Amino acid sequence: MSATDLLVRRLRGTVLPAVATPMDGRGVVDFAALRGYAGYVAGLPVGGVAVWAHTGRGLYLSEEDRGRVLAVWRSAVDGPVVAGVGVPRSVRAERPRDVVDATVAMAVRAAEGGADAVMVYPSALLAGDDDAAVALHEAAAAASGLPVLGFLLHGEAGGYPYPPRLVARLLGLPSAAGLKLATLDRAMACQDAIRAARPTGKLVVTGEDRMFGPSLMWGADAALVGIAAARVPLTTAVLDAWRAGDHGAFVRASARLDAFAGATFLDPIEGYVQRMLWAAVWEGVLPEEAAHDPYGPDLPDAERRAVVECLERLAKEPDTPR
Repeated sequence: MSATDLLVRRLRGTVLPAVATPMDGRGVVDFAALRGYAGYVAGLPVGGVAVWAHTGRGLYLSEEDRGRVLAVWRSAVDGPVVAGVGVPRSVRAERPRDVVDATVAMAVRAAEGGADAVMVYPSALLAGDDDAAVALHEAAAAASGLPVLGFLLHGEAGGYPYPPRLVARLLGLPSAAGLKLATLDRAMACQDAIRAARPTGKLVVTGEDRMFGPSLMWGADAALVGIAAARVPLTTAVLDAWRAGDHGAFVRASARLDAFAGATFLDPIEGYVQRMLWAAVWEGVLPEEAAHDPYGPDLPDAERRAVVECLERLAKEPDTPR
């Protein structure tokens, strides 16, 4: 069995948290807090973790910090570690070749650090050029020797919509393990991508924090989501109930997850990273001093209160019918 087939088998039906990166108020990574956070997540029923993803601000970190972050998670987690790879913010990419070179360099570093797969960030420079997008994924796989996940990322986070024909082409690559969907609120785009992906037999990975339950009903069979950066059991309960065919539990779990998503994934959408960090503080997973996102918008105190109030309500509500 190939490494790609093995990865598909291991990840199908599981949740991979897109983990956050604890930082102090100056934007310095707090590695002591990260080790505690990694130990906590590793003790939960996850299929693995995703590092260097959007939630973890992977493209903003220095190469040294990315390596150290990966090392912490690799030592903590037994399951697969998927590393996001693309064009770091420190790199000026003006041509498609620049995108390929930067992405390949990150993929090679991921392999050297012990990652099991890479998730390839889309680049707006390649929008409309399906051949270039396919070549990017092929180059990342060839250079790293790792399976790849495609990443259909919404424009607000720097991506662009992959048309169904491109989804089918990407998942036709021998090195492709699957496709992560993060369309934000584009139900039709999500459905169309799932329909294009399912005949390939590859993973259909939901990253749809605001459409989590529906994306499973449409055909997603694994999850890689930022909303699990803080509330892993809240997320895994939905996927587990769906796969078990327990529709009553699925509806209840989905309602709880939707309530949390409504308090954390809202305009400005880039603020969701900070909201996840606040949730992690409330949960006791991160210390206050390590819960800063220097790359997102400034948020008013009222937003933190809303996140905390949501979590407190969920903690009081039974997860059974009244």
